[in-house]
Amino acid sequence: MQSQPLASLLRPKSLSEFVGQQHLVGPNKPLKIAIDNHQIFSMIFWGPPGVGKTTLARIIALEAQADLYQLSAVSASKDDIKKIIGNGQPGLVKKILFLDEIHRFNKAQQDFLLPYVESGLLTLIGATTENPSFEVIAPLLSRCRVFTLQELTNDDISQIIDRAICLLNKNNSPPVLSKKGVRGKIGILKPARDWMINMANGDARQCITMLDNAFTLYGDLKIESLKNALQNSFLRYDKQGESHYDTISAFIKSMRASNPDAALYYLARMIESGEDPKFIARRMVVFASEDIGIANSSALIVANQVFEAVTKIGYPECSINLSHGVVYLAKSPKDRSCYDGLRAAQADVRQYGNLAIPLSLRNAPTKLMKELNYGKGYEMYSKEDLLPEKLKGKKYFKEKKKQ
Repeated sequence: MQSQPLASLLRPKSLSEFVGQQHLVGPNKPLKIAIDNHQIFSMIFWGPPGVGKTTLARIIALEAQADLYQLSAVSASKDDIKKIIGNGQPGLVKKILFLDEIHRFNKAQQDFLLPYVESGLLTLIGATTENPSFEVIAPLLSRCRVFTLQELTNDDISQIIDRAICLLNKNNSPPVLSKKGVRGKIGILKPARDWMINMANGDARQCITMLDNAFTLYGDLKIESLKNALQNSFLRYDKQGESHYDTISAFIKSMRASNPDAALYYLARMIESGEDPKFIARRMVVFASEDIGIANSSALIVANQVFEAVTKIGYPECSINLSHGVVYLAKSPKDRSCYDGLRAAQADVRQYGNLAIPLSLRNAPTKLMKELNYGKGYEMYSKEDLLPEKLKGKKYFKEKKKQ
């Protein structure tokens, strides 16, 4: 059996081994070009957990033959950065600082980083699960390129499972016993694979941890073993970003189910674990429009007021504001018609591109445009179908019937 954790053994060392994020690292994509040409610059990786932010930073440093220094903003201080900077003079080898959870650095700490990034003494690669527009100061953000990483697809996760099993078979000695009692290779059946892909939810780290724990504890990858391993693995809330998405998911789903008791319980878990209150409040603002919508438009106002209160007050008192908002949102009627309508319209935009806008709806600021019938026949309160010709009759907003 391998002595290192499976996640460490599986970590890619080059782009050829990297899974996912093809919009960034595929042929002729920005990070691929930058790495191939050794054009390394300060950047911020924004995306959910387990999608390759740390791995990409390591690959970049390796390809650039640079010294990589890894810090977590949760525990790092100015002194840690000073040690990396040294005498403040450029060295022969480029220094890359990978700062995980960069959104947890306060303004003063980010200000401290700024001159070293600006001068090129440090090349910063920040990683965050939060929108950097809100969490990174503007001067530092303007000196970095932001790359958005996406959840891994089911195919990506399946590929990672295959690699993990291949590695387990290579390192496992002796092989496990099969049902027939003959020593054979480790394998996984389709139902177990599908279940694992679903539970991973686009997070490679969670997938590998499940697989590693199931095999370590039970010696196989049966679906029962995977379920038991998952139960044992994620009992603790990790406020550094490992599993807080499990809790925020339960929190959102409890409000969606109009269950204030469960919502308050998951809120309390996040508060007691020191979760960033702005992270919680921001999700409440999204929830107010996504799940409540026009069933109670005041919910968006309340959620925004909670976010403002949280920003001004902070812990411990802002927990009261959070609980006030959570109960209000949970008890509000729900209507996802605005959200569903937007998603349906976006799907058509992606499928059909920029369809011709009807002439009656076009702007006609010049004489030529008027001669070309731009704006002709427009009526302010028209009952006509105003969609492009190809989409006539399409209904995106399907109003919920009042009960």
